[in-house]
Amino acid sequence: MWDDEQVMHSSSDTPTRLSGSRLVASLTAAVCLLVSVSCNDLVQASRSSTILVIERIGAAAGGTSDDPIPTLLLSDVCDPSPNPNACSVFPDIARVTTRLAFKAPGTSENPASPTSANWITITGYRVVYRRSDGRDTPGVDVPFPFEGGMTMTTIDIGTAEFTLVRAQAKLEEPLISLVSGGGAIVLSVVAEVTFFGHDQTGAAISSEGTIGVNFADFGEAGS
Repeated sequence: MWDDEQVMHSSSDTPTRLSGSRLVASLTAAVCLLVSVSCNDLVQASRSSTILVIERIGAAAGGTSDDPIPTLLLSDVCDPSPNPNACSVFPDIARVTTRLAFKAPGTSENPASPTSANWITITGYRVVYRRSDGRDTPGVDVPFPFEGGMTMTTIDIGTAEFTLVRAQAKLEEPLISLVSGGGAIVLSVVAEVTFFGHDQTGAAISSEGTIGVNFADFGEAGS
């Protein structure tokens, strides 16, 4: 076995010795050359001095004027329609509250404070639904995951609205099967929301939050 040194041969067959650390660096560079995008993301993420903290996610049922404050969403899969044989469907809107934090917060006498380079701009998000029983097949057990675009820059504390449940999800399985259930059939899931973006130096940032969602035909309850 080789210990701290590896032997490599040049084209002239003259042995050249590389230390273990230099060999690892060379191999890492070669791997990064092959998958430059992934390595670049890792390098950018590692050099960011700022963390995006998800302080809160609240939501309100679509088709209402309710403020998206509750941290448990009651999502109606079928709202009353002028046509008694049809449903009206609306997307469910959520609100996220974010805060900046530092990897090196400083001391109580000299705390770190953000500059414009530390501001974080969210450029998109991804929603994935899961169930506590592990049955997570999209389009069968839970709604399909999706990505959405948004722009929000957090300078210190920020808030923004985004779509948590798409209207078209209520026209697909498994949600469409809840229609006419009279509120007696409820599908409970956890929505995992990953926000991604960058600080003002270009360093990649991502952060995740969750919110509970109960799907049912609540509009039919009591009818």
